[in-house]
Amino acid sequence: MRNIAILAAKEAGKILLSYLGSVDKDLKSEREFVTIADKDAEKKIVGIIKRNFPDHSILAEESSLEEGSSNYKWIIDPLDGTNNYVYSYPFFSVSIAVEKDSEIILGVVYDPIREELFEAEKDKKSRLNGRQIYVTQTKELKKSRLLTGFPYNMKKDNNLDYFMRLAVDALELRVDGSAALDLCYVACGRADGYWELKLKPWDTAAGKIIVECAGGSVSQINGERFDPYRPNLLATNGKIHKEMVSMFNVRC
Repeated sequence: MRNIAILAAKEAGKILLSYLGSVDKDLKSEREFVTIADKDAEKKIVGIIKRNFPDHSILAEESSLEEGSSNYKWIIDPLDGTNNYVYSYPFFSVSIAVEKDSEIILGVVYDPIREELFEAEKDKKSRLNGRQIYVTQTKELKKSRLLTGFPYNMKKDNNLDYFMRLAVDALELRVDGSAALDLCYVACGRADGYWELKLKPWDTAAGKIIVECAGGSVSQINGERFDPYRPNLLATNGKIHKEMVSMFNVRC
């Protein structure tokens, strides 16, 4: 499954690069784009999976859940960071995860611009292009570099209160626009923590296991056990996790 996930991610990445800079875009919600690149990349990924694992279920962003007879489910985002992509802003990715009996056991995130492949399997160490990666050892929020994002529906749960508080409390804050890559950047030590509200399972499933297998912690922002089908995520190096949970549990 690992080899197929990597193959599918790289093939999808080729499609994304082929359209980059010349793709037509449509809005599927007030602030959310969709393109033919999303759809073609997803079709390629799904086709590769079905040829190799025809009985597996598939949950993909641009199509409905396809139920299989197996207890394995593939969770796919063919283009995480579509709004970046349509403006040729070079921060987007392909995200593929495998879930077995409600547990994420495999995650692959591919950045075709930088040719960076992040991967993790249950009970193994996370890797970037074959090299083992680790979270940072930063122990204090005030010394931490954090990442976040904003939901498409800004009229509700828009994250602005948390953003303003952490912009003051943390060392620095960045908004990059791809949840899957943000999680991988925590995993490889490019940031100390990341949080976001109103995410979908295809945004987080692969990145979640990559962070954990790199030594980090992932939960709901209130500290409860993380479930990709619940929307509010906090991922850290583990050292600042309790401090961040405490901050989120205080009214802004």
